[in-house]
Amino acid sequence: MPPQPSFPAPARHVVFAVAPELVLLDACGPVEAFWRAELAMRAASGTSGGEPCAYRTTLASVAGGVLPTFAGMSIVTERLDSLDPATIDTLIVPGVPIYDTADDITALQPELVAWIAAAARDARRVASVCTGAFYLAAAGLLDGRRAATHWRNAAQLARRFPRVEVDPEPIFIRDERDGRAVWTSAGVTAGIDLALALIEEDCGHAVAMQAARRLVVFMKRPGGQSQFSEALTAQASAGAEFDALHGWMAANLHGELSVERLAEEARMSPRTFARRYVDAVGRTPARTVAAMRVEAAAHALVQSRRPLKRIAADCGFGTEQNLRRAFERSYGVLPLDYRARFAAS
Repeated sequence: MPPQPSFPAPARHVVFAVAPELVLLDACGPVEAFWRAELAMRAASGTSGGEPCAYRTTLASVAGGVLPTFAGMSIVTERLDSLDPATIDTLIVPGVPIYDTADDITALQPELVAWIAAAARDARRVASVCTGAFYLAAAGLLDGRRAATHWRNAAQLARRFPRVEVDPEPIFIRDERDGRAVWTSAGVTAGIDLALALIEEDCGHAVAMQAARRLVVFMKRPGGQSQFSEALTAQASAGAEFDALHGWMAANLHGELSVERLAEEARMSPRTFARRYVDAVGRTPARTVAAMRVEAAAHALVQSRRPLKRIAADCGFGTEQNLRRAFERSYGVLPLDYRARFAAS
């Protein structure tokens, strides 16, 4: 019989401390994830309404009332000073636009920074989504910790807060020390990944899995938990010159992708293509092909129950042994171990 979910008593209070120009999906994505978990917990307990049994969420701002968001919509918030910090289980700070030229810390709301610093002392855990990490850093909560943020703002976060160990790669980071867990996530939709991880920590895998399925998202993203897919990384590095080629490569991983074949698709001589590709992307075509194939195999392992032999053929490895070797080089685990770790069920 599968383990039954545990029910917190009372429901955990998750507070989103938001600033004007809030990036809307930073907040509403996690809010929706917590609500889906609440519905799953209600179903498990046989209740359909009444008081929350798992989570209750509050969006609050310094001034309260109607708050403009970056997307142009407005939301209604409570006043932060109306909340009792002792009731806050999880404090989450979503992001706002942080522009490259805004290096002055006063670009953040000083009142919100002060409130976060004070409220964090009572909260069981603290988290940020996207550029919300700037608020946690300004409140001193990331000093000496690893932290993630939107990839576009990672260098800026490191420059403005040198005591923070910024890692631009992961979808989210959980840094626990001195009995306190601080979570930070990458940009925008990564807030959903973060919320699902918090739900899994609280309520177990089954409840988090139900929430993920209802949201039609991965419970855990494949691909080593990187912010980028290999195709996107290659496209971002190359600019427009090889965009079409990278899309074609991703759709034809099962076929021959030699330098000669890629050069033909790019309408260049093999020698010219190889030189211009390395100059634009920073790695050889063969390395891009290998990385795309491993990532495609990772997706196939997570999203399907296809046997390794079929996945190896579909992704261009030829044999299971080649697939295993590539997986061990890239992820340090065997394909079936990867499937066991990241698969939805």
